[in-house]
Amino acid sequence: MPEPFRCRACGSEAATPVLSLGRTPLANALLAAGDLDRPEPTYPLELVFCERCTLVQITETVPPEQLFSDYSYFSSFSETMLRHAEALVGEVIRTRGLGASSLAVEIASNDGYLLQYYRREGVPVLGIEPAANVAAVAERHGVRTVVDFFGERLARRLHDEAIRADVIHANNVLAHVPDLPGFARGLALLLKEDGVAVIEVPYVKDLVDRCEFDTIYHEHLSYFSVTALDRLFGAHGLSLQHVEHLEIHGGSLRATVGCAGHRAASPSVVAALAREEHDGMTRHAYYARFADAVRSLRESLRTVLAEIRAKGQRIAAYGAAAKGSTLLNYAGIGREHLDFVVDRSPYKQGRFMPGVHLPIESPERLLERQPAYVLLLTWNFADEILEQQSEYRRRGGRFIVPVPDVRVV
Repeated sequence: MPEPFRCRACGSEAATPVLSLGRTPLANALLAAGDLDRPEPTYPLELVFCERCTLVQITETVPPEQLFSDYSYFSSFSETMLRHAEALVGEVIRTRGLGASSLAVEIASNDGYLLQYYRREGVPVLGIEPAANVAAVAERHGVRTVVDFFGERLARRLHDEAIRADVIHANNVLAHVPDLPGFARGLALLLKEDGVAVIEVPYVKDLVDRCEFDTIYHEHLSYFSVTALDRLFGAHGLSLQHVEHLEIHGGSLRATVGCAGHRAASPSVVAALAREEHDGMTRHAYYARFADAVRSLRESLRTVLAEIRAKGQRIAAYGAAAKGSTLLNYAGIGREHLDFVVDRSPYKQGRFMPGVHLPIESPERLLERQPAYVLLLTWNFADEILEQQSEYRRRGGRFIVPVPDVRVV
């Protein structure tokens, strides 16, 4: 008999089902041509709510080594991400008074897209990145990088080497962590007494209210509210000092975390906790309506695509991202609906989308083949992509934006 599911944050067995997306392949497991005839592993994608600590999470844990040791996502290919990182670094340097005697660390530092801006301002940096192929790119750009997964073990090793951070960034990584208590204890070890961790996570309220079901995939184990963050860090010697809502990635939280007792929580934290309680986010009923909205969106999208195809018009897709894989596989959208997918990353071009096996090509193919419509899988970067594809649109091409509801632009 299988072991009962235990919450990744608090260990409780009080998990209530929210949504099932069926069995899907790993969202970033892009295929080579030689892989297309081989069996493709799939895993359950089931979302649940913890009644004790309020964390929303999936039940399946795929080993991190299988997901991240060789990775195809490079943050520097997104101009939106670069602008976001540069602005954040400038703000932290200014407000924290960082300089040549400081240390800025990023967990899941990718190709050095964020730490490069600290380095440019003379602030020493250290990246922590488990994907060796991505870390190698960061090293070539002068960003010192440890190739490893962050947690209590690595943090203790760095602490013993007298490495302590003034600021630790963790952008869109906490959702990937299977051992949340170990991650929190690692932060407490690596931070200087007056240091802060600046953590960005997709906000579960936006996930539900905007029907962003495609941000659910096996790399994203957890989906956070302010309440869940506050309870997680409070249990491990840390405190939530400040929180703000961001529009990036379809709606995110930026949480500032420090050592417990060093600084009181700001009014932003108190207000956010009260608002979540008032809105019902600490109870399962808030999340129960999400499943119906997801099923309705799936049917709407399939209907729109089928009507376009019935007219003999061609459709492509933009963005070979993980959220695109979830959307295509859950909605059953494949070669009968789409001709190909385009992506700016040369690391993805020439490969195929998991499950649906659509070929991934360069964005130039949109002008060469001029499909009537493009399904925008990376809708979270809609403004950036629509601007990049102004010539395609000038020639009459149109984009289908699937989330939060299906619309054509």
